[in-house]
Amino acid sequence: MDGSAPSDAPAPTIAGAAARVARGAETLAGWGRLARPGSELRSEDLAAITKDVPLTRGLGRSYGDSSLPAPGDRVLAASPLADRILSFDPSSGRLRAEAGLSLVALNRVMLPRGFFPPVTPGTQYVTLGGMVASDVHGKNHHVAGCFGEHVHAILVRLADGSIVECGPDRDPDLFWATVGGMGLLGHILEVEFTLDRIPTPWIWQESEKVANIDDFIATLGRSAETWPMTMGWIDCLARGKALGRGILQRGRWATPAEAPSGVPRPKRRVAMPFVLPQVVLSRLSILAFNALYYRKQWRRIVPGIIHPESFFYPLDMIRHWNRMYGPRGFTQYQCVVPPEHARPFLELLSRRGGASFLCVIKDCGPEGRGVLSFPKRGISIALDIAVRPNTQTLVDSLNEYVIAVGGRMYLTKDAFTRSDHFAAMEPRLPRFLELKRRYDPHGRLRSAQSVRILGVP
Repeated sequence: MDGSAPSDAPAPTIAGAAARVARGAETLAGWGRLARPGSELRSEDLAAITKDVPLTRGLGRSYGDSSLPAPGDRVLAASPLADRILSFDPSSGRLRAEAGLSLVALNRVMLPRGFFPPVTPGTQYVTLGGMVASDVHGKNHHVAGCFGEHVHAILVRLADGSIVECGPDRDPDLFWATVGGMGLLGHILEVEFTLDRIPTPWIWQESEKVANIDDFIATLGRSAETWPMTMGWIDCLARGKALGRGILQRGRWATPAEAPSGVPRPKRRVAMPFVLPQVVLSRLSILAFNALYYRKQWRRIVPGIIHPESFFYPLDMIRHWNRMYGPRGFTQYQCVVPPEHARPFLELLSRRGGASFLCVIKDCGPEGRGVLSFPKRGISIALDIAVRPNTQTLVDSLNEYVIAVGGRMYLTKDAFTRSDHFAAMEPRLPRFLELKRRYDPHGRLRSAQSVRILGVP
């Protein structure tokens, strides 16, 4: 646990891992289709089965290797078996549930009753335990912070086998190291937090066309003053004055006078039927897609009521959308940088050939209390990158820039960051490692990511 993994460690071999899956080897994969040898255990009784397992895994939607086993390990799958709601107080919105409860299941029960999570990531195919472990953030980070800020208590099995309950006011060191701690401080068994009461289950949205990254950052700032939810898609391949042009979305819960009658029905989903050939993902095809997507909105501002799933979870409308990145899979690179460094970051990305269909930007509020929580005040940029032979070099370049400007990257999305780069961008790491040694002195709790980045043996 000394964080001293060599900086010339080999890049993940996503294509090779996919080949092992094809040959029938026992493997587990993340959403980026990165795979590792390993197997899952499943049980309704998390407290019983977590005793000798080094990692609990939710729905496996982490893009990189944070939910994949270290060499030779097995992991526990918390969902869909350990997914019961244990208590709910409709007068306060306070809910307690098992860690394997998925956000999609929770929303289908609670949205018709006028409740919604205080913070939601960009997919509802995550578990409550995963939301705590990643300390997820959403479109409302500038007003609501991360999910951990709304959690009252978690039940955790520690590495020594003991089961403890902790919270912001009860064993706070353990709590804030577990919030955003990627499952490395303990197995999360139960989560208690407060849902928001909402006026209607519909969203009032304004979609605004923005000319470039400088205008985008300014418009995000103005929108954040009056809108609780903001984010946008940007064209990261446009050049010159058009660099970072895109579509900004800002939203709020619709009032009863604005909203349609009734509760929105779950959206129908289409499936990506097969893995696209790698040749489809050329720079030219991505340039064409980005140009068409930018021009699809011909008016500068388009207001209106939209379905909450369309607003919060647009990619969930396509099942197996990760297949469109080809047989090698993809990685998502997400970082937060000071606003004045967003344009130079995009210029670097373009020079290094970081073509991406999906590049999402949003502003972040103050840094959270989780010891390794991702967001801090600045601009978050997230992009999906099809894995190619030069992906490690690209990620290295991006990380070096992020380090130089005082930013950081997001562990939940990462598959390629080197240990020395992570240590250089994360001044809170020594504190986390100190708490890791206190609660797990023998390094029993680990993942493929912790071996790669933190040097957990």
